[in-house]
Amino acid sequence: MKWNKALIAGVVGGVVLAVYDFIMFGLIMGSTLEKYTIFRTDSNMIWYPVLAILMGIVGGLFFAKSRSSWPAGAKGGATFGFWVGLIGFIASFYNSLTFVGFQYYLDWCWGSTTLIGWILAGAAFGALYKE
Repeated sequence: MKWNKALIAGVVGGVVLAVYDFIMFGLIMGSTLEKYTIFRTDSNMIWYPVLAILMGIVGGLFFAKSRSSWPAGAKGGATFGFWVGLIGFIASFYNSLTFVGFQYYLDWCWGSTTLIGWILAGAAFGALYKE
């Protein structure tokens, strides 16, 4: 595994994930999420991109470690991102079970958004990390 390339791919994938999450959860779904009191609006906004980039780094390292299992290029990275995103998609259904007032349809929105975000981040991993 090439650590430098894996970390660079992870950071870039994390930035892709952060930008995508901002567009989806901040701009597109923001007015929908504001209707529910279960979402915090007093948290420091800097943590959202920081955590997305950290998730990207971990995802990039995991992709690099399992690189031989995926096709070459962005297509292979997108395949990797699909499987990682599928875990997040299924996990999103905990939200309506654990948060009072969390609507079931938001589980589908949240899960789909997570899945697509990881596919995009995975494509960035695949495009940047070459064996």
